[in-house]
Amino acid sequence: MMNDSTRRIADKIRSCRRIAITSHLRPDGDSICTSLALALMAESLGKEACVINQDRTPSPFHRFPDADRIRIGQIAPQPFDAVILLECADVSRSGQDNLDGYFKINIDHHYSNTPYADINWIDPEAPAVGEMVLALAQTLPVGFTPIMANHLYCSIVSDTGSFQFSNTTGRALGACARLAELGASPIDVSERLYNNNPPEKIKLLGKVLTTLQLNARGNVAVISMFKDDLKALNLKEIDTEDITTLARSIKDVEIVLFFKEMDRDTFRISLRSKGRANAARVAEQFGGGGHVHAAGFTVYGPYDRLIKEIPQRVEKLLTRDA
Repeated sequence: MMNDSTRRIADKIRSCRRIAITSHLRPDGDSICTSLALALMAESLGKEACVINQDRTPSPFHRFPDADRIRIGQIAPQPFDAVILLECADVSRSGQDNLDGYFKINIDHHYSNTPYADINWIDPEAPAVGEMVLALAQTLPVGFTPIMANHLYCSIVSDTGSFQFSNTTGRALGACARLAELGASPIDVSERLYNNNPPEKIKLLGKVLTTLQLNARGNVAVISMFKDDLKALNLKEIDTEDITTLARSIKDVEIVLFFKEMDRDTFRISLRSKGRANAARVAEQFGGGGHVHAAGFTVYGPYDRLIKEIPQRVEKLLTRDA
């Protein structure tokens, strides 16, 4: 979808010599694959592009083509003409500390974004930033390659939960059809995303599912993962989207709370909902945010207290919004 923001971003990219691309902490498939596609697009225009994230690339994305080009750490002051931030509601969401003097481009499809950059392209109707960058490619224009198309196709597939979330719209499916025409391989993407698990991941799935709890009404499911679980299986970064999706598939469950221990008395809670249950609205009550059916927030305190208090509060919020 061509608009003033895409034109301004295209003009800025054309005027740059060196571009840095970064995304949010704990990057996901949409931000990772879109970053890689955007870097390749910039390079096809003769630019130097670096993808730099603060956090490591989780499985299975760390084994994807071009993933080894992602640098982990901080963007240094000065060397780049512009920094593109993907899916960052504000600069702090990127974990980058040296961006004050940079020309910043903000591309996001979350309505909770605060327009903080020199150019802001925020489209809450977009199914993924990958779909937005496909539109940007047409504005530049870029000579598309199958590798670029595969990356953007993967971004949309992963962010729509393999076409199961509420952002599975005609716009999402139309973009995927276009990307397939441009050389994306749906079979290759599916193989890499869903048939690439190490045995340890399946063992972790078993551990997490033993923690499953349901409230009395059966509409709130809670699962938990602890640092010791990862350590015992020698896992560091792991994609857990499919674990949440499995719990979400339980009949009558409206929302899943996935407690992930990040540090002592610190838990990241991923929310996945369905139907009328609004995960983003719930997350906002705890200082977080996200999509209608996929959101998250962080809480602090002892697990034994949080595992009782948080689901009870969420159940009340669902009842209030019903």
